[in-house]
Amino acid sequence: MAVHILLLLLAASVVTADEDPFIGVNIGTDLSDMPHPTQVVALLKAQQIRHVRLYNSDQAILIALANSGIQVIISVPNEELLAIGQSNSTAANWISHNVVAHYPATNITAICVGSEVLTTLPNAAKVLVSALKFIHSALVASNLDRQIKVSTPISSSIILDSFPPSQAFFNRSLNPVLVPMLNFLQSTGSYLMLNIYPYYDYMQSNGVIPLDYALFKPLPPNKEAVDSNTLVHYSNVFDAMVDAAYFSMAFLNFTNIPITVTESGWPSKGDSSEPDATVDNANTYNSNLIRHVLNKTGTPKRPGIAVSTFIYELYNEDKKPGPVSEKNWGLFDADGAPIYILHLTGSGAVLANDTTNQTYCTAKDGSDPKMLQAALDWACGSGKVDCSPLLQGQPCYEPDNIIAHSTYSFDTYYHQMGKSPESCDFNGVATITTTDPSHGSCVFPGSLGKNGTFTNITAPSMNSTSSDSSAYTLHSSTLTSIGMVFGFLLWDALLL
Repeated sequence: MAVHILLLLLAASVVTADEDPFIGVNIGTDLSDMPHPTQVVALLKAQQIRHVRLYNSDQAILIALANSGIQVIISVPNEELLAIGQSNSTAANWISHNVVAHYPATNITAICVGSEVLTTLPNAAKVLVSALKFIHSALVASNLDRQIKVSTPISSSIILDSFPPSQAFFNRSLNPVLVPMLNFLQSTGSYLMLNIYPYYDYMQSNGVIPLDYALFKPLPPNKEAVDSNTLVHYSNVFDAMVDAAYFSMAFLNFTNIPITVTESGWPSKGDSSEPDATVDNANTYNSNLIRHVLNKTGTPKRPGIAVSTFIYELYNEDKKPGPVSEKNWGLFDADGAPIYILHLTGSGAVLANDTTNQTYCTAKDGSDPKMLQAALDWACGSGKVDCSPLLQGQPCYEPDNIIAHSTYSFDTYYHQMGKSPESCDFNGVATITTTDPSHGSCVFPGSLGKNGTFTNITAPSMNSTSSDSSAYTLHSSTLTSIGMVFGFLLWDALLL
C-alpha cells in the first residue's frame, strides 16, 4: 500500500523568514544510494521545505539549490577545521569557493563552522574561535557578513545540571572557548546553534525522564516538571533544554543571543536495546515538535519566542556506523518514500503529500501576470501542450484567470517532460507541489497518471526557440491569438 505523509513546514517568504520561526531539515549523505541533487531539491520543493542544513558545501547540491527559494546553511566539516582555524587565507579561499561562487543564486544564510567540536573533536577546540573569526572576516571582505551568519553547533550535553533550567551552566572546563565564542556570536549578531536530542536524554536517564515528557505528549499539571527556583512548569524535555541553554549563557553574562536548534529528532527503528526507537514514537515526537515550533509557543522562560528548529534528518542514512537507530532518523527513504505519516491535523497549513510520484507543477503565487502570460503562451505553442481543455466551454476553462490557465499548461508540460525538476520553472513563475490542482471535471495529467491513462509525449526542451505551434484562439481573458504570438516572442527572448 502506498505510504503517505503529512508534513507541515513553514512556507514563509524570504522577507519574513528571519522574523517567523521555521522548521528546517538536515540533509545527511551517508546513504548507499544517495539521490541525485536534482531529486533532492525536487523532494524539498514537493514537501514545501524552505530551510535546509548541509553537513558540507557539496558543489552539486549547492548548484541544484540555486534559484529554488530554499534557504541554506552550509558547513565547514570538522576535518577542515584545523586548517581554516590556523590560516586566514585558507578561510578566505573556502568562502570564495563555497559561498561567493554560489551566492545569491543559492540563498546561503549561515555557515556552521564544524559540528559539536567541543565534544567530538576536542583537539580542534583551541582553533574553533579563530576559525569562526577567519570565516567571518572573509565574509566581511566579500561584503556578505550581514546576509550570512557564522556560528558552530554545540551539543546540549555540555550543559551541566540542565534541570532545573534556572540552575544550568555550561561545563566550566570549556569556558576558555565558550566565552570568546559567545562574545563572537554577540558582536556579529549571530545565534547559538544547539543540538537537542530528547531521545538520548530519555535513554540515558534510567527511567527518571518519562517517555511522554520526552515526546511532547500532553501531561497533567501534577506530572509536569517544576523548576524549584522559578516555580515554572515544564511539559517537555525540549523546552527545558532550550531554557537551560538560555540560563547557561546568562550565567556567563550573555543575555541577548538567540538560539536556533540545528538538530532534533527521534529514530524510527532500533535494535533490541533501543525499544523506544519506533515509528510511532518518531512520528509523535516530530509531529509535536513541528506543531510546537510553528505555533510560536516559545518556552516558559521566553513565551511566544519560538526557536526555529532543523529536524534530523531528511533521509535514513543506511551507511551510518553504530546501533540500528543511527541509520533510522530520516523522514524519507532514499527513493523519496516517507517513513511515516506525521500527525499534524489542526496545526495550520497542513500539506498532504503522497510522495509515491504524485507531484504537480503550478503557477507560483505573486508572479508577474505578464511573465505568466508569456509562459502560458510558450507552453501552448513551442512547448506543444494541448491547451484545448482551456477553451471556452471545455472542462478547464473555469476559473477563467491567468493563474488557473497557467497552472494547467505548466503541469501538462511538466508531465510531458517526465516530471524533471527543470521542466517546472518557466523563468521562475512555476513551482513543484504535491497538492493536486484538479478541480471539478478539470482533471490534471498527474491525476490521470494514477490510473495509468496518461501517456508521456515527446516535447521540446525549454531551450527550444521553435515557433512551430498549432495556433488557435482561447476565447478567454487570458489568451488571444495576438497574445499568443507576442508571448512566443517574449518567452523565447527570455530564454536567450
